[in-house]
Amino acid sequence: MIPVLILPGLLLGRWWRSSLVAAALGWPALLVAADMMDVGVGLLGAAVLAVANTGAGVLLHRGACLAIRGLRAP
Repeated sequence: MIPVLILPGLLLGRWWRSSLVAAALGWPALLVAADMMDVGVGLLGAAVLAVANTGAGVLLHRGACLAIRGLRAP
């Protein structure tokens, strides 16, 4: 689960709000569609973990952008 959700955050970090919303809605929908979880309170926890893991990818992306900008500046 973790690499699957970090990768979109890393790739779509520029649009961080959209990627976090997509993770919060998409991952639980995928779990229900694959019949891995039933609709219930546990799905809320899955959504929170999805946002946390995607957020880690977003933070990696934003950190890389800041580092590159720092290296480019004279």
